[in-house]
Amino acid sequence: MNAKADLKNFTLPELEQFLSGQGKERFRATQIFKWLYQKDARTFSDMTNLSKDLRCELEETAFISNLDATTVEVGRDGTRKYLFTFSDGEAVESVLIPDEGRNTLCISSQVGCAMQCEFCLTGTFKLSRNLTAAEIVNQVCAVRRDAPVTNIVFMGMGEPLHNLENVIRAIRILLDDNGLQFSTRRVTVSTSGLVPEMAELGRAVTVNLAVSLNATTDELRNRIMPINRRYPLATLLKACRDFPLPGRRKITIEYVMLGGVNDSLDDAKRLLRLISDIPNKVNLIPFNEHEGCEFRAPTQAAIDAFHKYLIDRHVTVITRDSRGGDISAACGQLKGKLVKQNRSDHP
Repeated sequence: MNAKADLKNFTLPELEQFLSGQGKERFRATQIFKWLYQKDARTFSDMTNLSKDLRCELEETAFISNLDATTVEVGRDGTRKYLFTFSDGEAVESVLIPDEGRNTLCISSQVGCAMQCEFCLTGTFKLSRNLTAAEIVNQVCAVRRDAPVTNIVFMGMGEPLHNLENVIRAIRILLDDNGLQFSTRRVTVSTSGLVPEMAELGRAVTVNLAVSLNATTDELRNRIMPINRRYPLATLLKACRDFPLPGRRKITIEYVMLGGVNDSLDDAKRLLRLISDIPNKVNLIPFNEHEGCEFRAPTQAAIDAFHKYLIDRHVTVITRDSRGGDISAACGQLKGKLVKQNRSDHP
């Protein structure tokens, strides 16, 4: 007997196809989609404008997956960190970051990560598996029960473009007018630099792109981000120039500042040269120190000097404030607590 289908793994056209294969009208898919994402139906019995017979038939062939947080930590600044544990025992994190006029939700796309960036805590877990589209979307559904969400960033655990098929499917659900109804301007995908997948993403959906650059020479980027050995800076920056940007949108250049490593004025000068022909805004991210990592946070003087150099040359720069410093704020810290707890419970 075939396993039941998780309806939250379907985009609207895929749901239409699934239902038509069972002899159902196409408009039923729109009804169900709205129940799932606009009314947050968690069971078929919630879908009161479907006939009882149809609901019973759906129960035979499909199910609605749901996600509830295992742990929620709330910081003094309002940052909320969620740990979600799946039925197979694997766990990921999401972070809700409140700001003036917006609530940004940072979601995960993989359990662990294969990119092995030297400064990243998530990479220490290695890659266990990809998340399904349903597992990605359910992070949003779960957090929206707790607080409003205005913006989505794929910057949590995992490399989104390493799980491209499921990420694209999840994005289509996020953007669908009958789904979660997010604007394309309010969904951002961050990548460490998987060049072919960047092009594929741009062809498939319209979203904002953020590129985690973090170094201004191939020598340093090879050391701290092994993906650079496959797609060096020249190749990556060409992919940025070629990425389809609607209107006056810009690519976000993410730059994690590592104390004494990549935070000098010479680095700022090289960064300016590298990105000068790309529509860009720069997001400076002072490194968030974590146990077992050799890197250190930059000094405030280094942050200020780097920021000022770019601002003075008319670059749009945001220096990200450290948020949730009193909770497990860095991506992977909350899961790290769970792993340590499990080890102590099962020595």
